[in-house]
Amino acid sequence: MSELISQTPIWVFTIFVILLLLGFIQSKERIVKIKSIFILPTAMIIFSFFGVYSAFGFTISNISFWTAGLLLPLIFGIKLAHPKLVNFSEEHNKLTIPGSWVPFILMMAIFFTKYFVGYSIARELAIVNEFMFVVTISILYGVFSGIFLSRSFVMFNARKASV
Repeated sequence: MSELISQTPIWVFTIFVILLLLGFIQSKERIVKIKSIFILPTAMIIFSFFGVYSAFGFTISNISFWTAGLLLPLIFGIKLAHPKLVNFSEEHNKLTIPGSWVPFILMMAIFFTKYFVGYSIARELAIVNEFMFVVTISILYGVFSGIFLSRSFVMFNARKASV
């Protein structure tokens, strides 16, 4: 285990700490501008897309599985979720969002998936070349990002619900 950690570049720990802080912030109630609710999901989408691209390359199948993973929770999340406890202030054009540990869990899931894939590639594990591994990881990255994005759309819809 100590070899694994000692071989990890410092920038990985920096990203980990940043994600920990962002996740902690998300766990507390906050007031945000309506425009800003898509910043974190966009960053996580880029992070997860880059995870697929950097590990497996840019192929139609990899990107298709990632996209399918993204779209399924996005569609279901938007259709089934209601902006519970999210309040919109039309006067200030801001949302009051209750704290949640879900973003923290999703950020950690993306981070540790990317870490595991990076470790597997660095160690040249045979599993990296298995089709089902590529499919599973691509879909996982997409699902994590889709959940993030659907949460933002649900919060955005709170604006419509209050009008």
